[in-house]
Amino acid sequence: MDLGIKGKVALVLASSRGLGQAMAISLAREGVKVAVTGRNPEGLNTTVEMVKAVGGIALPIPWDLSELGAIDPNVSLVEQQLGPIDILINNTGGPPPTPAAGQDPKLWEKSFHDMILSIISITDRVLPGMRERHWGRIITSTTSGAIAPIRNLAISNTLRAGLSAWSKTLASEVANDGITANIIMPGRVATDRLRQLDEARSKRENMSYEAVVEASLKLIPAGRYGDPREYGDTAAFLASMNAAYITGSVIRVDGGQIPSI
Repeated sequence: MDLGIKGKVALVLASSRGLGQAMAISLAREGVKVAVTGRNPEGLNTTVEMVKAVGGIALPIPWDLSELGAIDPNVSLVEQQLGPIDILINNTGGPPPTPAAGQDPKLWEKSFHDMILSIISITDRVLPGMRERHWGRIITSTTSGAIAPIRNLAISNTLRAGLSAWSKTLASEVANDGITANIIMPGRVATDRLRQLDEARSKRENMSYEAVVEASLKLIPAGRYGDPREYGDTAAFLASMNAAYITGSVIRVDGGQIPSI
C-alpha cells in the first residue's frame, strides 16, 4: 500500500531509541524525511544509521525537551535543512516509577514541564505552518496507563491522560485545516524501557524477571509482547493520506491487553 507521504518531512521527538526510533524508521521506509531528536548522541547516530539502512534521510538533532528555549532554533533548523514540518510525532521519555501518594510537588512540576508543556509548546510552534499548507499530522505517543492506570506509574498515568484530552480538543480545532491529531497508545511493546520496568517490578515484588514476564503475558490476549516495528508502522499509517478521516482518536497497539472498551 502506498501511504502517499513520500517526500514529506517529519519531526520525531525522543527518537534515539525505543518507540520513537521505531516510528522514525517506519516513516523513513515510506520515503519521509525524518528529523530525529534525543539527548544521547550515540543513540541518535544509531537511529540515523538505521534510517539510512532503509533508504531514508535523517537529520539528527541533540535536544533536551525540557529546554523550551531550544524549540524555535531546533524547529527552524529542521525547516532549513529538510523543509516545513508536515508530520509531528510527539514522544517523550517516561518519569520514574512512583506510587500516587507522597510525591514531592517538584517532581510533579518537573514531569509536567518535561512531558506535557514541551509537547504542547512544540506543537504550537509547527501548527501555523501546517495550517498555512492545509495539511498536517500530529501524533502523540502516550501509555496504556492513561486508560487503565498501571501500578507504580502514577505520574505517567496522570499526566499522559491529560495529553489525551489535549489531543482530542486540538483535533476539533484543526480538522477543518486538513490536520489530524491522534493519540497512539502502546501496551507492552518490547523496548529497553519495558525491560527496565519489568526489572523494577522484579526487585520490588521479589520475583524473578522471567516470572514477571510470564505474569504479564497472561494478561495479553495475543500472548506476546509487541514488536516496536508494529508500533512504528501504526504511526506511519496515521501519518498517511489514507488516514485523513481519522482524527481525535486513541489508537491502541496492545495485543488486546487494555481491558476497557
